[in-house]
Amino acid sequence: MLRVRCLRGGSRGAEAAHYIGSRLRGVFTGWVQRTFQSTQAATASQNTCAADDKATSPVPKDCLVCSYNEWDPLEEVIVGRAENACVPPFSVEVKANTYEKYWGFYQKFGGQSFPKDHLKKAIAEIEEMCNILKGEGVIVKRPDPIDWSVEYKTPDFESTGMYAAMPRDILLVVGNEIIEAPMAWRARFFEYRAYRRLIKDYFNSGAKWTTAPKPTMADELYDQNYPIHSVEDRHKLAAQGKFVTTEFEPCFDAADFIRAGRDIFVQRSQVTNYMGIEWMRRHLAPDYRVHIISFKDPNPMHIDATFNIIGPGLVLSNPDRPCHQLHLEVTLGHSRILFQLFRQ
Repeated sequence: MLRVRCLRGGSRGAEAAHYIGSRLRGVFTGWVQRTFQSTQAATASQNTCAADDKATSPVPKDCLVCSYNEWDPLEEVIVGRAENACVPPFSVEVKANTYEKYWGFYQKFGGQSFPKDHLKKAIAEIEEMCNILKGEGVIVKRPDPIDWSVEYKTPDFESTGMYAAMPRDILLVVGNEIIEAPMAWRARFFEYRAYRRLIKDYFNSGAKWTTAPKPTMADELYDQNYPIHSVEDRHKLAAQGKFVTTEFEPCFDAADFIRAGRDIFVQRSQVTNYMGIEWMRRHLAPDYRVHIISFKDPNPMHIDATFNIIGPGLVLSNPDRPCHQLHLEVTLGHSRILFQLFRQ
């Protein structure tokens, strides 16, 4: 699910950042003590541009895209679809991101459709989620159905597709800009095609549209000898800062980024490398600041499964994968309740 438009003038990123900063143990003093610009300030700065030059206004008043954080009241959203979903081929990057008990499944069914019963249940659950959102007055958009079983070939690799079930993985909204992530799995190379119709509509309404450099996904992007045989191996490699993706070229999934107004948090993971993070940092500067954080995670992939800023002063964090940079006072107020709920 991708948050496309939230209530304008809603919660400010500064509120969350200041509150979280007041609960830290000094590790973040380098950036917490700086003034955090709010979501409202970010919007105001773009409105100033519009006032200075109306003919080239980058943010028309009727722009359908406006989202600066993860918690403002939702107005419009893209929800993925599981139709035609296929099992990705069992390549080195897939192996590094899946547990050994499932490797036989990927080896046997890679490139084929997921079991029909599983797809039927997934489709029904997603449809019900769409119904709930619509019942709350949220506008729901869906990607186009694609035949993901079609084989494709580039000068560097061959593969089949996967699905368009998770728009949060491939698209990132920052203010009024939609950023297409380059991705890191070969099975997801052409996933953006399912969203192009929607993105063009948003672009025509005034949104910015940026496509990050598409990686070749040549063999050099992956550690072909990534030594992983067990959960213990994963812990050791993660602790050493070793991942299946190399620094051959930029790559990242959008889901490795979490937004809080002008401050964006990201992790180096199996699918997001430092070159990808640096591309994002340069692209968003000077209006936004990108902060790298890390976790005690044997298989980091997509930060929102581990760490989420869910409101001003509220962080939902997986207690089994604590953040190395954050030391939250989990015994205070609602924070403790959220942590306890997450453990259940």
